Amino acid sequence: MDKNQRNQAQGSASIRATSELTARAVVINRDELVGVIQRHNPWWTGRPASVPPFRRIAYYACRRYLDDPQLRRAVLLSGPRRVGKTTLLQQIANAVVEEGRDPKSVCYLSLDHPVLSHVPVTKLLEVYHENVWPEGEPVLLLLDEIQYSEQWDLYLKQLVDHWPAYRIAATGSASLEHRQKVAESGVGRWVTTLVPPLSFYEYLHLREEAPDGLPDDLRPEDIFSMESRELFLLGGRFRPIMPSFGRYLLLGGFPEPALRDDLAFCHRMLRDDVIDGVLKRDMVVLFNLRSVQNLENLFVYLCIHSGGVFSPTNCANALESTKTTVGNHLEALEQANLVHLLPPFRRTGKKALKVPPKVYLVDAALRNAVLLKGEEVLSDPDEMGCIVETCVLRHLLSRYHADTPEVSHWRERRGDREVDFVVRTPKYTIPVEVKYCASARAVNGSGLAEFCQSEKAEHAYWVTQREQDFGLVEVEGSDAKVLRIPAHIFCYLLGQAERLLWTEERV
Repeated sequence: MDKNQRNQAQGSASIRATSELTARAVVINRDELVGVIQRHNPWWTGRPASVPPFRRIAYYACRRYLDDPQLRRAVLLSGPRRVGKTTLLQQIANAVVEEGRDPKSVCYLSLDHPVLSHVPVTKLLEVYHENVWPEGEPVLLLLDEIQYSEQWDLYLKQLVDHWPAYRIAATGSASLEHRQKVAESGVGRWVTTLVPPLSFYEYLHLREEAPDGLPDDLRPEDIFSMESRELFLLGGRFRPIMPSFGRYLLLGGFPEPALRDDLAFCHRMLRDDVIDGVLKRDMVVLFNLRSVQNLENLFVYLCIHSGGVFSPTNCANALESTKTTVGNHLEALEQANLVHLLPPFRRTGKKALKVPPKVYLVDAALRNAVLLKGEEVLSDPDEMGCIVETCVLRHLLSRYHADTPEVSHWRERRGDREVDFVVRTPKYTIPVEVKYCASARAVNGSGLAEFCQSEKAEHAYWVTQREQDFGLVEVEGSDAKVLRIPAHIFCYLLGQAERLLWTEERV
């Protein structure tokens, strides 16, 4: 018996033992099971999956990992409901079959299906191998909504450890690494890729609205070496996308609503499909929540206070709840990819200040949908400040995700000066301040300038509204350079930089 056979034998025994512990008392006809699996895999009979041609950036990230023969890990794709994760898996299936792979060696399983969700993954694979594809031959395994499979992390661990014939990509609408034991199981066994709502770059290309003439290899960091004249010309080239940026802020980054211009329809779709689907279905099942009403109340509270500092005590008092309940529900909302919890910046080697975190929705359009905010927000400076901050944070998290950064907010020790976002890794510290208003403000004397001085940041971004504010500013008493950059240009280039990260050829 060779090494691979021994691994498979050990894996089979281990998985069978796990199956015996987790199998539900549900009797499902085997022929019915085969039929459901076959209907989920139309390419087995020569028909490609019906999917749109547009590919999310996460598609390229997933392919980069799956196509790497040296990477013996599964790929976990985590993001909110309705951002296109299922479409992404089916696009991968279509692509690899078109590239010459045997169609029957590509197995897609939708684990939230009412039939498949009652069957252990190992039993589904057993049926697949008995009826479709020989066991031991290479398989591309695509597992959709894997969190609905009980003890999915144990199954995945065994498959990665003992079945090298499988290359695996899995999706989840809830965060797939929120439990300590899951995180420990995943060490060395899977990599996580975000599938967030559409970036502004993706939004324009999905709608086929990206104008010709925009630089296709430019990243925000490249602008620091440009001259004033170059910046003036560059700003003009981005001018045509400004109206689209306003619509993007209203409609948000969920693909189906993004293709529609009926704001009322889009908001209703977000409330029904994304918010209600998560709060009233997914989270009740996945987190065993006792009170959906308390969860909904907290979500509405966060919509109202999105972008502000979060006090559990104040929130509990406002909702007539307890800090424990608020804390548990907030953690669940974060794991469901509906909110981002932004901790305070921690200086290396120094005692952390008692600064509360800030909370942002994953997409500003969710807030607009819940609070019934229409086009009037585009002329409201306070509303737009919150919306653009949310948008910028979404782009920063995706652009730098591969570097596993710490993303936080900063507030000075004494006083009220602050920096909206700080992206930090061992290699760099990037502060970002959003000042989306009609009148330009001075950088020197701001919280951003103080942060650059105290933390010795070399580059920083001051995100503005007006095209005229595009330019470099030096910080007094520091070597830092601050780039004042309009929000529509900054978000577009962050999205483009994310695409370049995954689509450029490896050096």
